[in-house]
Amino acid sequence: MKNQYLFSVAFAALMIPGAAFAQSTGSIDFEGEDIVVTAGRSDNGVGGVILPETSKAKAVLDQEFIGRQAPGQTINDIINQLPGVSFQNNDPFGSGGGTLTIRGFDDTRISQTFDGVPLNDSGGYALYSNQQLDPELISQVNVNLGTTDVDSPTAAASGSTVNYRTRLPNEDFGAMFSGAAGEYGFFRIFGAVDTGEVGPWGTRAFFAASHAENDNVYNNRGRIDKQQYNARVYQPLGSNGDFISLAGHYNQNRNNFFGSIPLRTDTAGNRVVPNRFPLTKDERFYTIARCLTDDPQAGVADSPNSCGSSFDERYNPSNTGNIRGASRFTLSDGLVLTVDPSYQYVKANGGGTLIASEGRTTIGGVPTTGYVGASSSSATQFFAGVDLNGDGDTLDTVRVLSPSQTQTHRYGLISSLRYDINEHHTVRLAYSYDRARHRQTGQAGFLDINGEPFDVFAVNNPIVDGNGNVLQKRDRLSYAILHQIAGEYRGEFLDEALVVNAGLRAPFFKRELNNYCFTKDATGLLNCFGTNAAGQAAYAAANPTVQGPQRRTFKYDRLLPNVGLTYNFTPAFSTFANYSKGIQVPGTDNLYNSFFFAPGTDAADPSPETTDNFDLGARYRTGGLQAQVSLWYTKYSNRLASAYDPDIDRTVYRNLGKVDKYGIDGSISYRIIPEFQVYAFGSYLKSEIQDNVQLSGGGAVDCGSTEGSAPAGCALTAGKRESGAPVYTFGGRAQATLGPVEIGVQAKRTGPRYVNDQNLPLTVGGNRVFGAKAPAYTLVDLDARLNLAFAGLNDKTYLQLNVSNVFDELYVGGFDGGLLATSAPFVQIGAPRTFMGSLVVAY
Repeated sequence: MKNQYLFSVAFAALMIPGAAFAQSTGSIDFEGEDIVVTAGRSDNGVGGVILPETSKAKAVLDQEFIGRQAPGQTINDIINQLPGVSFQNNDPFGSGGGTLTIRGFDDTRISQTFDGVPLNDSGGYALYSNQQLDPELISQVNVNLGTTDVDSPTAAASGSTVNYRTRLPNEDFGAMFSGAAGEYGFFRIFGAVDTGEVGPWGTRAFFAASHAENDNVYNNRGRIDKQQYNARVYQPLGSNGDFISLAGHYNQNRNNFFGSIPLRTDTAGNRVVPNRFPLTKDERFYTIARCLTDDPQAGVADSPNSCGSSFDERYNPSNTGNIRGASRFTLSDGLVLTVDPSYQYVKANGGGTLIASEGRTTIGGVPTTGYVGASSSSATQFFAGVDLNGDGDTLDTVRVLSPSQTQTHRYGLISSLRYDINEHHTVRLAYSYDRARHRQTGQAGFLDINGEPFDVFAVNNPIVDGNGNVLQKRDRLSYAILHQIAGEYRGEFLDEALVVNAGLRAPFFKRELNNYCFTKDATGLLNCFGTNAAGQAAYAAANPTVQGPQRRTFKYDRLLPNVGLTYNFTPAFSTFANYSKGIQVPGTDNLYNSFFFAPGTDAADPSPETTDNFDLGARYRTGGLQAQVSLWYTKYSNRLASAYDPDIDRTVYRNLGKVDKYGIDGSISYRIIPEFQVYAFGSYLKSEIQDNVQLSGGGAVDCGSTEGSAPAGCALTAGKRESGAPVYTFGGRAQATLGPVEIGVQAKRTGPRYVNDQNLPLTVGGNRVFGAKAPAYTLVDLDARLNLAFAGLNDKTYLQLNVSNVFDELYVGGFDGGLLATSAPFVQIGAPRTFMGSLVVAY
């Protein structure tokens, strides 16, 4: 199969005049500091680490750093080498997903953009680290540790942002090919070709493609298969930096889940079907038995077995793509217009199976078909009224594919008009638009005799009842719409020593939600009848208090200031300070859960989360030394928290009320001699939940904020830390050049993470099954590069070896955390030691 992927390629050496460190073309144009990269080396940083001169706590990694990492690695793992960032990779290769936090902000609160295009899911704001751009094409990634940009078109970011940008096409024709192989059946090829300047106007373009595959690292069953295609056309307009650009991206993943297990170490349980965390390194590897579904027998009431139902048998398929435009036009002296339009498409699901009956269910004395939700996945929930297994009777119950399917069409625009009042004072006006059509369904599909789905997208060929009604477990249509106006001023004072930025962001969010099912409880449990009008009417008559199919519209708007300053004591030493206000609008899952409550009640109108973010720091920058330290404080109001439960295939929400967070971040990079450079970073985080949290179903209770004491129906969380984020992180990297050999070693220590918001040991059924914290762990990675110029090849051709988790540390990987100490969360097993090698050939 590999020989079908034939690529010509382009050298990603990144000639990027004018590429800066903000997300949109307008932000790049306004902030004004260029990061120029030539031959893979930045003129502004050390070892690929750059500290821009801004009022925000920000750090940048460029291709010099990115290119040293594992081939094909997700950019979200690469930024794990920045202070304040914590990422747990599900596999060593970047194709299996992962868990990201920045200063305790989880990924639903981090705005991630790709050339200005927002990547957070338009419904629940999640980020999918295995669907990011091939790292060879990323010119640089910048991270705002605690604040958004003024023109950020996001409903999610109450705090940090991650922005990465595609490289420009090269001015000269060139090609590059990379082939990589490693343990666990890893094989990857990447290629690109640059056209160079063609035609009378200097038009240039690149085209790139990649394919990666590997076995799931912990079980014998799963596979990961990923392919990606990218292109960009760039047209300069004159010599003043004006341009028009059009880029396209398509990514396709076909992955099995793996390595997610309950966080418990009590000895009850076996490792063949894993239901506890491994105690030894050998226990990380387990077997998923091959199986056959139940053999249908005519005239017998057949019952389903478990074949096809385990988490590791589930698929997580995705087809994602986007088209990105960018442009800059100088309208007159000092007046610049930028326009960045975009379109995105998503088709994805999370797999899973349920039990379907060939019979009908009786509601109010009326036999009918449809979906009747239950809290257990082993209960019969689909009722088809037709023969499903082909044995000629309708006596059976069978296992069917039942993923939660999402399809999204999303249109966006970021535009900006900048005016230079004079050489020291600049203003701009920005308008952002984001409209996502979010179709969420849950069609049932058939499984093959071995438990494999006939089609991983059940939506392509769903099961229907005898009257042609599609069987599905959810059915909703959402529109997430944003109109945003923003203004910003930048002024220089005191002979340019003092730079002031003052901005105001005014977003207007609207959520139009259509739920075509009945909402049975506040966790999102549904009954669905689709186009079966008779079944819907029967259920409504028998359950008059249950909220039925309906449409609701939610609107949110805020004024969000973003103010900062920098003061340069010397050309090298400066201080900075910043204040910003952030907002996260409730996601669609949370809003749909509120449909359980009658319109007009408080519970039917969830409030947005808001933050007040403060930064104060100092920065030192010379050609060979860069250092930054920042103190920060974030105050949450109406802090929302969520955790996905794969057993019930739903996200469970909780409201922590007011939460205070504060900490310190710092980094230093130093080029001791041209052949040797070092980098170190560290951070500390303290969070404090201010209130005790009301439990669901407890009625109206004032839980108070007294530590260690609260009424019944409340969880004791006041004074406790939030779960999921590490208390501290620190690490570093050293890189040396020894003739044609370049060697890099990087290490990171990730501190303990509380497992629940009560900060108590996990106790299930009266038995202690795990401690209060996931233990700290240390990961060491090695990279070595042999440049092949000495062999008569050019200096763009090299061999590279990467080893991740050199000492094969056994550790708890990513998890969301939870509220109560009586429920063990699902966690990933941390990725094991892995060797991989690659050959890069370019001209």
